[in-house]
Amino acid sequence: MKSGGMKAALVAGFAAPVAAHAQDATTVNNGDTGWILTASAFVLLMTLPGLGLFYGGLVRARNVLSVLMHCFAIACGVSLLWAIMGYSLVFDGAAPWLGGMDNLFLGNMAAVRDGLTLPENAFALFQMTFAAITPALIVGAFVERVRFGWVMGFSLLWTLLVYFPVAHWMWGGGWLAAEWGALDFAGGIVVHTTAGIAALVVALLLGPRKGFNKTLLLPHSPALTMTGAGLLWVGWYGFNGGSALAANAGAASAILNTHFAASAAALVWIAIEYWRIGKPTSVGIVTGAIAGLATVTPAAGYIGPMGAMLLGGLGGAICFFAVQIVKQKIAVDDSLDVFAVHGVGGMLGSVLIPVFMLPVLGGIGFAEGNGLEHQAVAQLLAVGVTIVWTAVATLLCAKAAALLVPMRVSVEEEHDGLDISSHGERGWEMD
Repeated sequence: MKSGGMKAALVAGFAAPVAAHAQDATTVNNGDTGWILTASAFVLLMTLPGLGLFYGGLVRARNVLSVLMHCFAIACGVSLLWAIMGYSLVFDGAAPWLGGMDNLFLGNMAAVRDGLTLPENAFALFQMTFAAITPALIVGAFVERVRFGWVMGFSLLWTLLVYFPVAHWMWGGGWLAAEWGALDFAGGIVVHTTAGIAALVVALLLGPRKGFNKTLLLPHSPALTMTGAGLLWVGWYGFNGGSALAANAGAASAILNTHFAASAAALVWIAIEYWRIGKPTSVGIVTGAIAGLATVTPAAGYIGPMGAMLLGGLGGAICFFAVQIVKQKIAVDDSLDVFAVHGVGGMLGSVLIPVFMLPVLGGIGFAEGNGLEHQAVAQLLAVGVTIVWTAVATLLCAKAAALLVPMRVSVEEEHDGLDISSHGERGWEMD
């Protein structure tokens, strides 16, 4: 497809992101299916073990295993919840607020997903990996001080009350996309904004770790963090490229933009570090890359390489200072900077989509009858609604889970580390 045709196809798919970039076909395309199955594996790799290793290296040695446990267990629980009801609630029908019940337990699956060239079960698999990673992202806000039972209860409730509705509103034919035309290519709102806001709420509820802002709570293994970040970066090719839902030029464009944004953000982050502290750090470069990846995610399929570089660099700079504000100015122990990196990055990229869609910046332009002002209003509405809904629902989920299992471990358990106190194991045996 020539570039003009590709742009037209992309614009035509704005009102229904689920079907964007795909051909209008009634038969399965093996190339598209193969790519989506591969992309699904990439996205699962981001959680298992990418996110676990990234977070695990950032905590102290006595808590590394607990972080890996949280990520693995959440992925297992949410995957089952997705099959039981999640897919149906998100993608069955186009009702404004929530989907239907026809696909419970992944039943009544069509041979071909409507509007796509994929088997419906392949589409469901790909979307499941997004559901699995989103509550796992929140883990970074409460490491080193939270009970495992509470984590599981909260994560399942949160997925049901936050992720499923917001995913339907944006990707399943719900009101934010269908009625307002809000855009979210691969999860800046659905994944990163929801996880970031939830992280901030939970961090406020839990309170800080013992010694926060009084002693240095240093990462025990920056090398482990860099390894996890590398897996996240590569996995993001599936996260954003797979969101084209076809093996085509749109997928390639999204992957290129993803890479350029991450690269720009990583370099901007360590440049600021060098200016502020005189040394570029390994944790800094990978945190910057993740900030760029989160920032470009909602826009990856709508912008060009120049816009991706600019957006990524802007995300790296703003997220850097957001970390300082959260940790130092308002003194909230969002331990691994989920809000400042994922939340701020996702929201920033989402509200700036209209700017970077402009052809002068290499973007694909707007659909006929649409324009910068209308799209800006739609994006602000979607982000604002998501912030409010997520904050309130997260508070309710946290309190509800705490009725069954207290949120926080005891002072003694925190001191001993969650590896031993919660799981009876050590992440590292030094004998």
